[in-house]
Amino acid sequence: MRTRRTLAVAAVLDLLWLLAVSSVPATADPGQTPHPSVGAFAGGVAAPAFRARVLPVPPRLERRMRGTTWHPGCPVPISGLRLLRLPYWGFDGRVHRGPMVVNASAAEEVVDVFRTLFAARFPIERIALAHRFRPNADPNTRSDITASFNCRPVITPAGPQPVLSMHAYGLAIDVNPLRNPYVAADGLVRNRYARPFADRSKDLPGMIHASDVVVRAFAGIGWVWGGTWSGGRDYMHFSANGR
Repeated sequence: MRTRRTLAVAAVLDLLWLLAVSSVPATADPGQTPHPSVGAFAGGVAAPAFRARVLPVPPRLERRMRGTTWHPGCPVPISGLRLLRLPYWGFDGRVHRGPMVVNASAAEEVVDVFRTLFAARFPIERIALAHRFRPNADPNTRSDITASFNCRPVITPAGPQPVLSMHAYGLAIDVNPLRNPYVAADGLVRNRYARPFADRSKDLPGMIHASDVVVRAFAGIGWVWGGTWSGGRDYMHFSANGR
């Protein structure tokens, strides 16, 4: 049986890791063409193994989430969420690790998705915790964070809508949102820095296209891609119920 001291040490180590990865800067300038991921690990050495962890939300992170990404009235309690530690390939061709909070019911399946993306060396700008939703925030941002849980409404190119997003349940993930924007039916993209990526005929690293490894990996756990919606298409967005 693990002693209280052992549990305390493990909790401290997890918190130190969380603080470290949450402060890692993005690896590429989203305004430039990103570097492709490497096709083989340098020097012919085997690529590192995919090692992810699924953890209960630790107390310090819970305190950080309260009043920011979670608040009373959210549709899922913090106890119903899990913290993932996910390795991924960055645009610099190196392996990084990042935290993601998801619904406990989907945690293992989400790990399987990112295991598939890791094996395919699909490049991700940065995996990190979501930021607090601010309805009047400037939508023009170079942030390109792949994230899941955030108790917030649906956000379209027209702005926030009066309905909760599946992110509020921890059952949606946005992947490389700058390179995979939400494009309205009339072609409007809310974030001006993402507008160069509205042209989906481009095939740049980190962009998601129909039937590619990202779409297939999420389809494998029954999640639906927003790039298949009629009318406006949310190319970053994958969710458990297709919304």
